[in-house]
Amino acid sequence: MTDEYVQAFVHESEEQLTDLNNSLLALESDPDDQEAMDDIFRTAHTLKGNFGAMGYDDASDLAHALEDLLDEVREGEMTVTPEVMDLVFAGVDRLELAVESIDDDGTVDVETEDLEDDIRTVIEDGGAGGDETSAGGDETSAGGDEDDDTADETTDQVDTFEVTVEIGDSEMKGVDGMLVLEAIREESDLVDSTPDPEAIEDGEYDDGFDVVVASTTEDELRTTLDRVSAIDDATLSQAGEDDETSERTDDAEPTVDDETDAESADADTEESTESTSNGSSRDISSVRVDVDQLDDLHGLVEQLVTSRIKLRRAVDDGDVGGASDTLGELDKITGNLQNTVMDMRLIPMRKVISKFPRLVRDLAREQEKDIDFRMEGQDIELDRTILTEISDPLMHILRNAVDHGIEPPAEREAAGKDPEGTIELRADRERDHVTITVEDDGRGLDVDELREKALEKGVRSQAELESMEDSEVYDLVFHPGFSTADEVTDVSGRGVGMDVVHSTVKQLDGSVNVESEHGEGTTVTLRLPVTVAIVKVLFVEVGDEEYGVPIKNIDEVSRLPDIETINEEPMIEHDDEIYPVVDLASELDVPGETANGDGMVLRIRKSERRAALRCDTVNKQEEVVVKPLEGVLSGIPGLSGTAVLGDGNIVPILDVVTL
Repeated sequence: MTDEYVQAFVHESEEQLTDLNNSLLALESDPDDQEAMDDIFRTAHTLKGNFGAMGYDDASDLAHALEDLLDEVREGEMTVTPEVMDLVFAGVDRLELAVESIDDDGTVDVETEDLEDDIRTVIEDGGAGGDETSAGGDETSAGGDEDDDTADETTDQVDTFEVTVEIGDSEMKGVDGMLVLEAIREESDLVDSTPDPEAIEDGEYDDGFDVVVASTTEDELRTTLDRVSAIDDATLSQAGEDDETSERTDDAEPTVDDETDAESADADTEESTESTSNGSSRDISSVRVDVDQLDDLHGLVEQLVTSRIKLRRAVDDGDVGGASDTLGELDKITGNLQNTVMDMRLIPMRKVISKFPRLVRDLAREQEKDIDFRMEGQDIELDRTILTEISDPLMHILRNAVDHGIEPPAEREAAGKDPEGTIELRADRERDHVTITVEDDGRGLDVDELREKALEKGVRSQAELESMEDSEVYDLVFHPGFSTADEVTDVSGRGVGMDVVHSTVKQLDGSVNVESEHGEGTTVTLRLPVTVAIVKVLFVEVGDEEYGVPIKNIDEVSRLPDIETINEEPMIEHDDEIYPVVDLASELDVPGETANGDGMVLRIRKSERRAALRCDTVNKQEEVVVKPLEGVLSGIPGLSGTAVLGDGNIVPILDVVTL
């Protein structure tokens, strides 16, 4: 079994387990929710069949036991109690561990028989007997379960076809081959190919290639092939029935469910495979790409090839005017290419936050709290890098909301509140930024207590705390090691977490803010860029060094005005306001001679920091890709990352807030 098939199985199973978790949560909150029950059975049955088809029999048997237990609930033989749901969720968690094990080494190195026995015991104690102990009766007979799964997988007379694809004259055979394979994978299952898919996507074929495809109908397959412009001709022949059965069994790409966009390719997910209640997310290793975007990308690459040829001819012929015109074309093409690629990297937030309802449910159960958790804006899209990085910070915020924010039911009733607390997670798109808000109606933050803790831990002096507004005091929760928890719990209170939230968001070029009202609740707001850090930067010289300052942080660039000294600190005045002067040469310990008594000043936007940066000269502005500092270099005050310029030089990008 190839790694490609295993990875396809893992990706599909992760998505199905997330859907199963959320459907179970819906059923737990409303046992009469027939739609949730139908979703649960459809997903559980698919998981059981896919595990079995891949040869992971132990995991398949556990999924089968879960299906039988839920059938008892559906038939009214068992009620939806917290204890029953705990057992079901435990089974889902064990299946998640099995998928993680398969992802790691291709085997199920997880014990499942003990939990399967527990589930079967509960089913027997629940009063079910005889053939009713399994969903479908005959499924428990030897071989019957697999046959039934196969029949379900081949609903609507799923047929297998051998297809010979002919590609016309093409300068980009790899791209054309990729488009064909992606189109097939969207609407059907790619079982096999000659040569293999990697070779096809590398353009290593003559005039065409052969594929084996499992599709719903011949008409559907022809429609799929007809819309791929790269195909000159395609010949279809139906595979034999015996071959079809084996090919369907070996195929590890289960059919895409009804909710999947018909114009989208397969994608990875980021679910915690240890337990949704205590695991952090894995990186999102692939994205779902719209075929129209692939077509746009194909067209832009063709334009690049054409412009490259034109530019080379113009240079060879000494045609300066022609070369200049072509460079203008290339500038437009690369700009469109950049936008298209950035759009392709965007992933809906549901990829990260879909696991949060289960997280909140488990934490609430542990602490015997009643919590209504709501989410809005799950379809808001962010760059996959940002989405991966922000998963753990959001998890920290939710943990704090459950542990510190929402009170126990008795305490809420005593305060005149509904015994059930509420936590809302909302996401909104504002042009090139996304705002994520986590709001709870819990006990809120005590600003006086925060001041006392800050003074006790030496975070701020008495004078500083007295001069701070309440909104500024709330933000002290982001200080490393700051915590107001009187008791350390397994959830929070260890003085870690919120500082991680702050540092991660700042590294992503975002901002985070806390607002609270004692006794009423707390709101944490994150503001993040939609895409990775491609920013416009102003380059400045200081001594022998060059640095970049993001233009969005700059309010004004001017000649160095008269400097006043106030409390032994250099200051400049602008519009009757005083700005401290930060001398970059001194702060950065720059070698070489600097412009003493002369130079330029960059006045920073007040929303970022009330300061003015002094430098020698201002050079140019340019769009660059900012790479964040990693490892031991991460977190260096004053530096947000580096940028590689067109001449190969690496220039540090300044962080005006921490400088």
